[in-house]
Amino acid sequence: MNKQIILLPGDGIGKEIMESAKYVLNTVASEFGHRFTFHSHAIGGDAIDQYGTPLPDDTINACEQADAILLGAVGGKKWEALPGNIRPEQGLLGIRKKLGLFANLRPIQGFAPLLHASPLKEEVVNGSDILIIRELTGGLYFGKPSERIKDGKAVVDTLYYERSEMERIVEKAFESARLRRKHLTSVDKANVLESSRLWREVVNEKSKEYPDVTVEHMLVDAAAMKLITAPTQFDVIVTENLFGDILSDEASVLTGSLGMLPSASIRSDGVGLYEPVHGSAPDIAGKGIANPLGMILSAALMLRHSLQMEEEADEIEEAVRACLEQGYHTADLSVKNGKQVGTKEMTEAVVENITTKSVSDSICSTYA
Repeated sequence: MNKQIILLPGDGIGKEIMESAKYVLNTVASEFGHRFTFHSHAIGGDAIDQYGTPLPDDTINACEQADAILLGAVGGKKWEALPGNIRPEQGLLGIRKKLGLFANLRPIQGFAPLLHASPLKEEVVNGSDILIIRELTGGLYFGKPSERIKDGKAVVDTLYYERSEMERIVEKAFESARLRRKHLTSVDKANVLESSRLWREVVNEKSKEYPDVTVEHMLVDAAAMKLITAPTQFDVIVTENLFGDILSDEASVLTGSLGMLPSASIRSDGVGLYEPVHGSAPDIAGKGIANPLGMILSAALMLRHSLQMEEEADEIEEAVRACLEQGYHTADLSVKNGKQVGTKEMTEAVVENITTKSVSDSICSTYA
């Protein structure tokens, strides 16, 4: 199977961790008989420096032809003084919009060796396994007008949604819940916002098509509190763009390992953009100490959701878990009695666990 994968390393540590993902993917391809063809393109601050824009046409065209896209990170202090419309982050927002990547999937799952570093008590967070599904291309971030008015003495942002935009993200959430523990929490602010009242109507209508999925409505402030006090009660959470942005960032710190978390932005045909949730960390770029695991796990999400390679995705995730259980960790992580390593060493440990398991499986198959 030959798949075309676009790499968008971006800024800061993006280039380093992208090399880690590429190494792991090539290992998986070799083990399973696939072929991945990689093409790198500029985005974010890197693109601004080269082309004067955070999202060059060449990058857009390449992504439109791809089977899947991996992104490292965008942004950094170097570009903070630029006008908002040409800052690095516009590259990320722009490619999501151009490709119609309307659904953001953020899995939040703890790794046992890291739970002691959670800001929550270990017994509260242990067993948490949450999938947050955020609408990504509508709402306040894209509504017009969005401007200062009355000579700069007032400002307006517009929250705008088409009913069809709500329906497709809610449908994606129901489908995801059906594949998991069949519990869906829909988060809104229906006691105040008209957009949330329509959102709740759509969820209730769609629920009739998924009678096997239990639906719970929760106001966003209550959801924010419950994520801290009782995170294990959640399975799949679905919400609109702004609420999803805030809640997914809140949830990302629950397991004590921000550097471990992947994300996916996908559309109906399965094409998606995959990236770790951490930032570009320009202060450690080039030092060889960046944590590559969020990027590697994002590559696993890509295999699962865009390339339908479930077994291969499982292989990567199991290898990452094995590394942590063996005590390997980068400087941003904390594993008791572990061994601190750099980017290259952590990547090699993941690859070694993949190849070791493959050899073990082959031996078991031979003597079965």
